[in-house]
Amino acid sequence: MQFNQSPGSSGGAGESRTGRPGLVAYLTIGDPDLDASYDIALAAIDAGADVLELGVPFSDPLADGPVIQRASERAVARGVSLTDVLAIAARLRAARPDCGLVLFSYLNPVVRFGQGAGFERFCAAAAAAGIDGVLLTDMIVEEADAYLAAMARHSLAPIFLAAPTSPDARLEKIARVSRGFVYVISRVGITGAQAALEGDAEQLVKRLRRYTDLPLAVGFGISSAEQVEQVGRFADAAVVGSALVAIIEASSREIAAEAVGRFIGGLRPVAALARS
Repeated sequence: MQFNQSPGSSGGAGESRTGRPGLVAYLTIGDPDLDASYDIALAAIDAGADVLELGVPFSDPLADGPVIQRASERAVARGVSLTDVLAIAARLRAARPDCGLVLFSYLNPVVRFGQGAGFERFCAAAAAAGIDGVLLTDMIVEEADAYLAAMARHSLAPIFLAAPTSPDARLEKIARVSRGFVYVISRVGITGAQAALEGDAEQLVKRLRRYTDLPLAVGFGISSAEQVEQVGRFADAAVVGSALVAIIEASSREIAAEAVGRFIGGLRPVAALARS
């Protein structure tokens, strides 16, 4: 997984970030349906998303706000499963080989998929589908040894959430075991668009920079070009989720992909032109 940045951007720990940040786009797969999710994902990539987070629908998404909760409910009602999300990932990998693909899930669907075999079956299937990394929102780093071992065996990047409330010792461990990038939570609470970016995000990035050279992607609440630009001043990438899912919810199936592409193009006009 790589984030496109301008030649002037820096990549060392503790150094300032400048220029155009990378863009991570979250989608709840299966909302409004699987084929529509595939089309929307392609539109997101072609409009400038560097990495897609493919959200696995779950019946109890506690870390998510009402917009993503409703999307999960709709997809679960359609019977969409982790197996379906992996099938979409395989199609996307074939169609857009260079895009970063991250599976975004809660632990429960992964455990169920494993059928009592731990994480081995899941990791093998994710790697076969072309997944680059996995973010399990409720996998805590202190209990992740078996998960990390299985991920390493299949060359998958484990991505962890770093929160403003995390003590330095925990941030250091998250930084040490993460691969691909670290997901920096911009504020305490659930996902959802916000009018202004919290100051906690920049401070958390500075704290993490003591421990890692990995790209740091800031998420939770980013919904405008101005906020993406603001993130680019101190971090490597911005994560946009609820704003995209809200567009899908408000659009008919026929125009959802176009609407998402247009929105991402507004966040990343340079990337959109480069890919056209």
